[in-house]
Amino acid sequence: MSQPFHILKHEHRIIERVLRSLDGVCARLDRGTSVPASVLLEIVDFITNFADHHHHGKEEQLLFPALERSGIPRQGGPLAVMEHEHQVERELMVQLRHSIDSYADGDSAATRRFVEAGRAFLSLLVGHIEKEDSILFRIGDEILDEALKAKLVEDFRQLDARLGGLTLQDYERKASELEEKWAL
Repeated sequence: MSQPFHILKHEHRIIERVLRSLDGVCARLDRGTSVPASVLLEIVDFITNFADHHHHGKEEQLLFPALERSGIPRQGGPLAVMEHEHQVERELMVQLRHSIDSYADGDSAATRRFVEAGRAFLSLLVGHIEKEDSILFRIGDEILDEALKAKLVEDFRQLDARLGGLTLQDYERKASELEEKWAL
């Protein structure tokens, strides 16, 4: 697998670490164990900033248009499915974020809302990552020429620079910390 797809798959592995921490937090909350609201917010912020802005940004702004220009239909095909799932993920993130404030105030219904949205998010994103890794990225690696792949890598770097914030190493470290502390 070539460099742009290696980058995206590596980012998936980082995201999966945080998904394991989200799963652990949901399990604890389901058992009635208290988890600091700051941890819930930390997980949601990580997913919003890294998974959505950095990773999905690369896919939606750069990879998907390149694939479309190379013959993969945007509407009614795999790109439409991926974009739809990204949107559902964003809606679930909004639900998670809204439930955190009420959870911090001791609202037990907010705990249930967080767990339900968290588990829905986990289910969706685990399947989404599998589809991208095993189908979309493989197809992209086959149909994009080497010059376009090299351009994607450079465009990925430029997008990361424009987004600013943490470096990939910072995100990796943070994902490891969350996984070590909260995954079961």
